[in-house]
Amino acid sequence: MPVYLLPRHRTLLRLTLVSKIKSLEGLSAFGSLEELILDNNLLGNDLVLPGLPRLHTLTLNKNQITDLECLLDHLAEVTPALEYLSLLGNVACPNELVSLEKDEEDYKRYRYFVLHKLPNLKFLDARKVTKQEREEALVRGAFMKVVKPKASSDSVAVSPECHYTPLPSASRELTSHRGVLGKCRYVYYGKNSEGNRFIRDDQL
Repeated sequence: MPVYLLPRHRTLLRLTLVSKIKSLEGLSAFGSLEELILDNNLLGNDLVLPGLPRLHTLTLNKNQITDLECLLDHLAEVTPALEYLSLLGNVACPNELVSLEKDEEDYKRYRYFVLHKLPNLKFLDARKVTKQEREEALVRGAFMKVVKPKASSDSVAVSPECHYTPLPSASRELTSHRGVLGKCRYVYYGKNSEGNRFIRDDQL
């Protein structure tokens, strides 16, 4: 695994890992890291970082991260000083780099949720965090998580041959002209209504 350790000056260390890596074993030896570049690798939802109390910059662009909440909870725990985070190119970051079905509104909701989890961020992806975004994250960030509906075993399967109709069962057959008796609390005067145009002549 190629490791590039670049001392920029006495107090700042920058570590760049690029080799399609899948795990970060051994990273605990660099506890004083302040910048960590992990772009273009194979890191997924099982990503585990050691405690990095001085890390302020982390880029994970173009990896295989799909579970945003799990990642953010982990970063909040092990990188308390984080100010710059970039997740572009991951499924967890919903924008057009990942899917053409995503739009700017999807990306805004994603930013609010990230800022709700990591309120100390100053930059997210390639964009500076604004005051308005912080305010929105405080109010709405907790509700911006996208949850896929789970398939329920209790759901009733609808046969494709069963067509829904709002008419009573006695009125479904074209040859049936039986009346249907019922009580209603409301009085119909026929004003401002075109309801009768939805009833066929053969159902009268």
